[in-house]
Amino acid sequence: MKVFLINGVVMGGGAGLSMNTYFRVVTERTVFAMPEASIGLFPDVGASYFLSRLPGYFAEYLGLTGRRLNGEEMVKCGLATHFVPSEKLKLLENALQTVTTSDISTITALIDKFSEVAHLKEDSPLKRLDTINKCFSKPTVEEIVLSLEKEIEVDGAEKWIADALNYMRESCPTSLKIWLRSVRKGRVQSIEQCLSRDYNIASHFFRRIVSNDFYEGSRAKLFDKDKKPKVNNSVSCSFHRVCAI
Repeated sequence: MKVFLINGVVMGGGAGLSMNTYFRVVTERTVFAMPEASIGLFPDVGASYFLSRLPGYFAEYLGLTGRRLNGEEMVKCGLATHFVPSEKLKLLENALQTVTTSDISTITALIDKFSEVAHLKEDSPLKRLDTINKCFSKPTVEEIVLSLEKEIEVDGAEKWIADALNYMRESCPTSLKIWLRSVRKGRVQSIEQCLSRDYNIASHFFRRIVSNDFYEGSRAKLFDKDKKPKVNNSVSCSFHRVCAI
């Protein structure tokens, strides 16, 4: 029985390795996000499976906005199973090394000895889940953006909404649309099906079958760092073929 101790940044591949395990222990230093759309890719590595199991339309929100979650938020939404202060993590690790059984109840009881209750900050997006569900349940990316814009008109420039809109406007449109379709397929599929689809779509990205957005996004955000990617703002018919499975 694997126990993942997550005491830092867990994004992309790190999330794919850890989120589908039975025990996921986080600390106050943990930071989770799936920001792939910002570089012209999409949340892959099984994200359409493990994120789609979260409450409401929180999966759509995370993948479309790249929002970062702390350890407490991960526990509250179900991405993590236990919250342990980082100062106790080494003690927990040492204790786990003495375990000679894979019995779930035994391991749970051991981790519980080091765990603490997770508390959400007032500005946590999980405290805005009603609004998130209202906006991110819309059928298209365009309608989600319009819904968020209407929320700003009603409630004023609430920071989390402004941040979401800014991220989506700066991200690759094709990536956002692919994620929205993928996560909604993932809700009724197995992890094997989700991983197979991820592999298929990613292969199309890497081969530039859809567009050059991944390479251009990586150049602008990771290498040259001019933050001015020249992405394709029109979604071609290839998009529908890529997402067909």
